[in-house]
Amino acid sequence: MTAKPPQDFALPAVDLDETDRKILTSLHENARISYTELGKLVGLSRVAVQTRIAALMDEGVIERFTAVINPARIGIDISAFFNVEVEPQFLEDVSVKLAEEPEVTSLYHMSGPSKLHMHGIFASIREMERFLVEKVYAMPGIVSVDSQLLLKRYKSRMGMKL
Repeated sequence: MTAKPPQDFALPAVDLDETDRKILTSLHENARISYTELGKLVGLSRVAVQTRIAALMDEGVIERFTAVINPARIGIDISAFFNVEVEPQFLEDVSVKLAEEPEVTSLYHMSGPSKLHMHGIFASIREMERFLVEKVYAMPGIVSVDSQLLLKRYKSRMGMKL
């Protein structure tokens, strides 16, 4: 699977009305809510809710629906954050390659000298070390990698809340 090219952040913002905001808030809390139940919450018919959600998806406001899996419950105990410094001419290639790695859960280009901020999850420290040595350090253009292990999660939010 190839990574998507970076989004163009020059797209115009979508104008959301209060009903769209209520729909998005409800979906953020429970994406499995039925159109009928959601309609009751926002005062619309099931069909009207379905039409609005389809429009929000077409406009790119809703990117996708997904399940949030607790990694620790399936034996993935290591959660780490990485600051990856990359030579500027390699930034795009490294970003695309890292985004394709299954261990990488998020990847951002940060301000500063060609820094990528990356989060990854691993079953063990050995698996994390193998990922770094065999995949990250082996990539052309990598200048340095700093890592921090997550000790305790206080808050984690998928997507954004209105």
